[in-house]
Amino acid sequence: MPYLISLVLPEGTLSGRPQPEIPAGAGLRLRPWRTEDAPAVHAAFQDPTLNQWHAKSCDSPEEAAGWIESWHGQWARECDAQWAVVHADTGELRGRAALRQIRLRDGVAEVAYWTVASARGQGVARHATDALVRWSFDEIGFNRLELMHATANTASCRVATKAGFAVEGTRRRALLHPDGWHDMHLHARLKGD
Repeated sequence: MPYLISLVLPEGTLSGRPQPEIPAGAGLRLRPWRTEDAPAVHAAFQDPTLNQWHAKSCDSPEEAAGWIESWHGQWARECDAQWAVVHADTGELRGRAALRQIRLRDGVAEVAYWTVASARGQGVARHATDALVRWSFDEIGFNRLELMHATANTASCRVATKAGFAVEGTRRRALLHPDGWHDMHLHARLKGD
């Protein structure tokens, strides 16, 4: 059965090109993950604050290397796109920025991020999110970017708000964390906002 509307973004929009490096403010850049990032990913996931807001743990650098390999495959399948957020001069890992649950047909994706413990409070997530939003709207042509976080995660809410994501509502008991069910704020930003 044919669609009555055209695709917002056709298949191949992402996979038809190499995953780019994206410059960000505050001396940061987003770059594709490398296998040699595995020890730093493993170290980041030893932080209790990071674990509080994630459903996964990382038990070894080898496990992190497997994640990185799967992240490369996600770009090829156009379902998720993951970047390392690094210091532009030193290459030191500062965090992660991602587009998750990509729906090219609808021009929609979910923005996600985390920062390593030593980078918190320095605007890393905000600058990475700003860069990812610019690229997603201006270079690729997404129509809508969503962002969800636990309502108890006030730091993530500040990042979302500062990055121009309007709160659209609360999804009750929407995500299971290690400490139980969490209500989730749903934020969104539209192209042109």
